[in-house]
Amino acid sequence: MIAVAVRWYLRYGLSYRDVEELLAERGIIVDHVTIYRWVQTFTAEFIDAARPARHATGDRWFIDETYVKVAGHWTYLYRAVDQHGQVIDVLVSTRRDATAARAFFARALRCGDGAGRGDHRPSTGLPARCSTSSCQAARHVVEQYANNIVEADHGRLKSRLRPMRGLKRLASARTIAAGHAFVQNLRRGHYDIVADEPLVNRVRLAFDELASRL
Repeated sequence: MIAVAVRWYLRYGLSYRDVEELLAERGIIVDHVTIYRWVQTFTAEFIDAARPARHATGDRWFIDETYVKVAGHWTYLYRAVDQHGQVIDVLVSTRRDATAARAFFARALRCGDGAGRGDHRPSTGLPARCSTSSCQAARHVVEQYANNIVEADHGRLKSRLRPMRGLKRLASARTIAAGHAFVQNLRRGHYDIVADEPLVNRVRLAFDELASRL
């Protein structure tokens, strides 16, 4: 039941009350606050349980940041996607500067090896300042449309956030951003546990399998 509630919330444009209603239709009475707690608690556990089955990242990374409002304040969301469409990592930050970009790059590098491909915004400034060998191999791309692959992913996340009518807590933003990326990677076949399954079954089968391991 927990796996189903978390999966529905991360996969579809549903509010916590929507999930509560869908469960009630199936005879399962759970308060929407409990569903919120399940999502906040178990999303990270599902991601960790699936980590050994995750495919290696590609050698070309597309990195960009966008913004969302959290508790009425603009908050920045950094995302890295490889050339195969795998979301490498996400980071929610209250600041948009070289320090935040460096922190994101360090996190992303722990998820896989590859040469970064930065977006066209010069304010990030990371490739010129980063001292690691992978960062030195990065290059800022200034051509229009060069970063469409990650910008399209921003659009998918923002579409998911729209039914929520605003985020109230930074922790919630981080959980949902990570969970959304996880579900996108499952759907795109970037985990061995579902890579050979039809697209329509991947997320459901993955959560069923991972729930049995928790």
